[in-house]
Amino acid sequence: MNYPSGIKKSTSGKKTTTIDSNLSHKNRGMTLEAELNDSNEYYREINQAFIYKKPTPIKIVKVDYPSRDKATIKEAYFTVPSTTDYNGLYKGKYIDFEAKETKSKTSFTLNNIHPHQINHLKNINEHGGIAFLIVRFTTLNETYLLFAKDFLDYIEDTNKKSIPIDYFREKAHLIKDGYRPRVDYLKIINDLLEVK
Repeated sequence: MNYPSGIKKSTSGKKTTTIDSNLSHKNRGMTLEAELNDSNEYYREINQAFIYKKPTPIKIVKVDYPSRDKATIKEAYFTVPSTTDYNGLYKGKYIDFEAKETKSKTSFTLNNIHPHQINHLKNINEHGGIAFLIVRFTTLNETYLLFAKDFLDYIEDTNKKSIPIDYFREKAHLIKDGYRPRVDYLKIINDLLEVK
């Protein structure tokens, strides 16, 4: 008999722990997205900021309605390319950012950011919003906030296909792991606003 959490009861009656081979890396611990969602919920709870994950814009084409409470989407497609992952307000300032993870120890590939997302971050930055990337190097357990200006400067000044970890360590801001919030990126934003 199989039990939740990968625990099996052997024929001898003893419990043994098994590892599901289908268990992906992101299911073994909180992903950056889950941690950001939790952090944003915390910011809302304490009335510090109102930042939300943007829904992916889709058009539903076919729905199966066996009953009203059991409707299932059978066919849908993306209507327009999404912009960035998160947006909202903090201290009267508009915030907009993209969050990414990489297993690389040496760099962050630019293929992870689409041209329309780069253009969106550029537009937000030019119109006075606070735009940035949050990039987690999962293998190194390092999470950085890289402001759009520094990101845009890098991609305009080079033809490289990735941003080296050294650039993050020099230009970006290391986000230390916390409890609540887990990813306290607003501390860095707050320091920026105090300097202005």
